[in-house]
This record gives sequence, C-alpha cells and structure tokens, in this order.
Amino acid sequence: MDNLPSERIKALELQLPPAPPPAGLYKPVLVVDNFLYVSGQGPMQMDGSLMTGRVGDDLNLGQGKLAAEQVGLTMLSTIITHFGSVDKIKRVVKVLGMVNSTPEFKQHPLVINGFSELMADVFGNDKGVGVRSAVGMMLPGNIPVEIEAMFEIHQ
Repeated sequence: MDNLPSERIKALELQLPPAPPPAGLYKPVLVVDNFLYVSGQGPMQMDGSLMTGRVGDDLNLGQGKLAAEQVGLTMLSTIITHFGSVDKIKRVVKVLGMVNSTPEFKQHPLVINGFSELMADVFGNDKGVGVRSAVGMMLPGNIPVEIEAMFEIHQ
C-alpha cells in the first residue's frame, strides 16, 4: 500500500460527512512541532446531524462499531477542512476512544475498532495503528462515540 491516503479514500469509495463546527471554545485541530492534534469528534452524518444512542441500551456492539467508523470519517473530513490534506500525515500516534455505554457494557475496545480499522485502511496497517485507549462514559448530546487523536505529520 504505497499510494497516498487521499487516493485510498477514493479507492475505498469513502463518503466524508461535513466537518462539524466547534461545539465550544477550542480549535478543531492544532499543529505543534510535527504533530497534528485533533479535538474530540462525534459521528457526523452526511446531512450534518450527529448519530445518537447509547451502546448496551438502544445500540448494540455492531451499531457502536459503525458509529466509531463514522467518527473516523468525520475526523478525516475535519483534517481535510482545517489542516488541508490527509497526505501530510505520516502516521497515527495516539487515539482516545470514548463510548457512551451502559455500566454493564464491557466491550469498549471492540467498538473503537471501527475507528482503528478505518485508519488502518486509509494509512496502512502499520502507520494507521498507534497507541490507544477505549473507555466508557456519558457523552454530550447522547452521541454513541467520541474520539480524539494525535498524528505525526511530514515536515
């Protein structure tokens, strides 16, 4: 897989939703040295609305994983909109995945795999996978998943 991430997005026929506007006082992306930090993203749909639901309640594991994949698509859109190009990304460094789930739900890492698998598809199996945490909590607006990430960029 030597082709550029933007070419992989096209080849995979991924549909990127609109980049969400900030929901508070923060920057959507920030570059410090050779790192791109992306603020927490929710699962934006093509019509600009956010997916909602709680995993273990009105969403099952598979639906949660699809929501995490949608967060990945949203993050790619945010990077393109606010940073310029996914082709400037060298690798995924760190991912924090937060799952809106019931206290009984125990499979948070499997939900966040929806995001991680998408990043591996776009950036390659080595460079698309970094360190990661996956936790359960209550999320704003009853969104099922929120993810923030850090990427190394080409200088």
